[in-house]
Amino acid sequence: MNKLLIVGTVAFDAIETPFGKTDKILGGAATYIGLSASFFNLQSAIVSVVGDDFPQEHLDLLTSKNIDISGIEIVKGGKTFFWSGLYHNDLNSRDTLVTELNVLADFQPKVPQNYKDADVVMLGNLHPLVQSSVLDQMEKKPKLVVLDTMNFWMDCALPELLDVIKRVDVITINDEEARQLSGEYSLVKAAAKIQDMGPKYVVIKKGEHGALLFHNREVFFAPALPLEDVFDPTGAGDTFAGGFSGFIAQSENISFNNMKNAIIYGSNLASFCVEKFGTERMENLSKAEVAIRLQQFKSLTQFDIEI
Repeated sequence: MNKLLIVGTVAFDAIETPFGKTDKILGGAATYIGLSASFFNLQSAIVSVVGDDFPQEHLDLLTSKNIDISGIEIVKGGKTFFWSGLYHNDLNSRDTLVTELNVLADFQPKVPQNYKDADVVMLGNLHPLVQSSVLDQMEKKPKLVVLDTMNFWMDCALPELLDVIKRVDVITINDEEARQLSGEYSLVKAAAKIQDMGPKYVVIKKGEHGALLFHNREVFFAPALPLEDVFDPTGAGDTFAGGFSGFIAQSENISFNNMKNAIIYGSNLASFCVEKFGTERMENLSKAEVAIRLQQFKSLTQFDIEI
């Protein structure tokens, strides 16, 4: 089986939306990416760090999904990264209430030996120096490197971010971040500028309005599935990234046409993530449910037209 290496946070979140609130629950980019990628036929491993306050049951959950956790460092006496956020009524905007880096502040990633030849590397949202450190440890050039980042790193670590962007094949960011990174308002112009920075493919996520894939002058748009219930958008972008990278790793086909399928698979899995708080929906999701909704995606976008 092909190997997917996932780098990112494994964390605690406390979330409040118009539909309710949670105490500390399981969160983190790598957690969502791993749970999403577990729906594909591949070997995956997470590289991250937690404190010894992190419950064994959360680690057992990841193991139960056939995710290798040997790359998750447990710091004795340390506290796990914690984030708390409040979502506004539209669920598209949020306020960060608390960010406690804790053990993440001194995180030095260590890639497990048997994943230093991973076919696909998914660099979840972290400090660009940590992302670069992981690429430095690879003993074989991955077939595909996917990077997720955010405006925070554009504000406080732009030179380091630009360095790691040069080394990746795909970047996934939202529309606001694409505009900030490129200095262009038009997303077409923004994607072209970002491709000039290094990535061959640019994925621009637009939340409930779907996602765009750019490669050279080709563009593909995938809608988001209209949902009856959206409770919590936390982790939806990471779930999308896990579906995207997991599908590519499983299929071994790195082409623009296959990436269209990867975008749909990522969007499909992300549509489940938002239906309950935190990771709850992804923990109990079945492959049959995924297949049924994939058919809904197909119906949503399929039409015949006379030209």
